[in-house]
Amino acid sequence: MNRIVIRKPGDYSVLEWASGPDPSPGPGEVVIRTRACGVNYADGIIRMGLYASARKLHGYPITPGFEVAGTIESVGQGVQSWCPGDEVIGLTLFNGYASHVTLPAEGVFARPTALDFIQAATVPTVFLTAWWMVHRQLHPEPGETWLVHSAAGGVGSALLQLGRLCQARVIGVVGASHKIDHARSMGADAVIDKSREPLWAAAKRLAPEGFHAVFDANGVSTLKQSFEHLAPTGRLMVYGFASMLPRTGRLNWLRLARDWLRTPRFNPMQMTQSNRSVLAANLSFLQSHAPTMQTGMHWLLERFERGDLVPLPVETFPLARAAEAQRRLESGRTLGKLALLPD
Repeated sequence: MNRIVIRKPGDYSVLEWASGPDPSPGPGEVVIRTRACGVNYADGIIRMGLYASARKLHGYPITPGFEVAGTIESVGQGVQSWCPGDEVIGLTLFNGYASHVTLPAEGVFARPTALDFIQAATVPTVFLTAWWMVHRQLHPEPGETWLVHSAAGGVGSALLQLGRLCQARVIGVVGASHKIDHARSMGADAVIDKSREPLWAAAKRLAPEGFHAVFDANGVSTLKQSFEHLAPTGRLMVYGFASMLPRTGRLNWLRLARDWLRTPRFNPMQMTQSNRSVLAANLSFLQSHAPTMQTGMHWLLERFERGDLVPLPVETFPLARAAEAQRRLESGRTLGKLALLPD
């Protein structure tokens, strides 16, 4: 087995290549020989040592990665649902940057024929995050108006597609002009290119009465204004803090502390008067809701199979170049998703 290991937090250089014997499954487990491993922004936060679930649920050394696709290589005692050779998607809690991944059988899903292995490996994290926020927290009604920050990224692209299925009017926000066409192809009814026009003036023009939902993974740079641009009964959906983190791979602790102090604190008394709410999500802390996550995965995969959802564009790197993949993702220039190829 080959894998990437982080022995202690740091910059891209801490992503180490490691080899060892192939794993054997325990009772109720399967071993997947991976064909592709999804790369997510959270993986870089794990590398930096700032991802809370990595510290609390696992510790270091750690192998990052939340999603894989491949074939079942072996099954443990008591596993009836899978056989060697089955083509599957695996939803992991870490350990995904590897040629072989051991998972509980219930954490594995049949690969839809509509998705190849690379596409399949990049579905679970971003689409489940989007599904959870939309269908377990927001409970949308047709005709709502949404604002989606980072609309060309993984979760943003998924939210645009789910918004279309919910019959919402979705405004996407991108940071560069080359991302506009992608956001429109994912379902955005309008796109704000904040590199060319003031974000909040454009948002006000497109939704004078405010937004029923704003999806924000930026953190301090936009949270306050996102909340202020909600309509009455609107909900701010928070799922990340990307603007507080570096694009160089190395943390600036002084800037991080400053941004933490500048992060808005929402007043519950004011919220009750305005009927506006703040909700938040982190998939890695939802392991106690595994049955609900399974329901969400089946819901999503059914819609991929019948073409209601489409896979995102994927940029690939060999597993040994995981540091390059994370550097690329953190540059802010990517569209859709990235994946690592163990072979």
